[in-house]
Amino acid sequence: MSIVQNFEVFVPKLIEKREFFSPGHRACQGCGEVVALRLVLKALGENAIISNATGCMEIISSAYPHTAWMHPYIHVAFENTAAVASGVEAALKALRRKGKISDRYVKSVGVAGDGGTADIGLQALSGAVERGHDMIFVCLDNEAYMNTGIQRSSQTPFMASTTTSPAGKVIPGQRTEKKNMPEIMVAHRALYVATACPSYPIDLINKVKKAKNTAGPSYLHILSVCPTGWRSPSNETMKLGRLAVETGIFPLYEVEKGKYRITWEVGKRRPVEDYLKIQGRFRHLTPEHIKQIQEKVDREYELLLNKVKYSKSWA
Repeated sequence: MSIVQNFEVFVPKLIEKREFFSPGHRACQGCGEVVALRLVLKALGENAIISNATGCMEIISSAYPHTAWMHPYIHVAFENTAAVASGVEAALKALRRKGKISDRYVKSVGVAGDGGTADIGLQALSGAVERGHDMIFVCLDNEAYMNTGIQRSSQTPFMASTTTSPAGKVIPGQRTEKKNMPEIMVAHRALYVATACPSYPIDLINKVKKAKNTAGPSYLHILSVCPTGWRSPSNETMKLGRLAVETGIFPLYEVEKGKYRITWEVGKRRPVEDYLKIQGRFRHLTPEHIKQIQEKVDREYELLLNKVKYSKSWA
């Protein structure tokens, strides 16, 4: 029996044709974050207000007096995306209640990178989800602080080389594993939590639509390939995203009120080496290092399968 559970599919002809993130921004060639963001905004449609942390997407899109954003857009400090997004949601409720704005549903959406989500932004995100605000938080995870010089973050993979976790003879890169942000959000009882990747655009759009239709806090964790920081070819961004999923390094799943579902079943997973060998940040790895990573990925994937099998909705 398949572990993929009745996942609603929005066929391509129903994808929004309008662009809510305009061309002409200053992103690097092959930037996975821009592709992800473009799909997220299409899935949201026009009734959304975006609060966006300082980071790559802010820098490349909002140089005064120009903007690439077609939605109402607020550039916020690195650490307080979720606080601002929750404030926007509360303000919209108050204004509707007082009859000062039209009675239509507008979604408040926070967008941040991995540093603005899992590190400096975690306190504000924790509070917003705990309070139960009707909002979506989107983490565009490129696995390091790319905008300021490729420094490691708590989302940097085990043994990846960055400017602050360089690969040496004694310490071969990043020494810790990725902080599991989807699990942290499930522990906060966010109503909807999902992983996504722009290499699987329909899956990503489905999940944004589900989050938009959830009356409460939702969290989307989107793997976004960074050719500059990952030292990978700019024309292989989509390939790398697919390999991350096919190897089990970044499985695609969703959690609705505590119930886990895998939304893209891989079947026989590819070896992690297929994913690692394309990236310069892993070029220092020895066969023994790759074996260590493979064992970690296998273990984590089995844990996820057990959650899919045994988890129950807490609603």
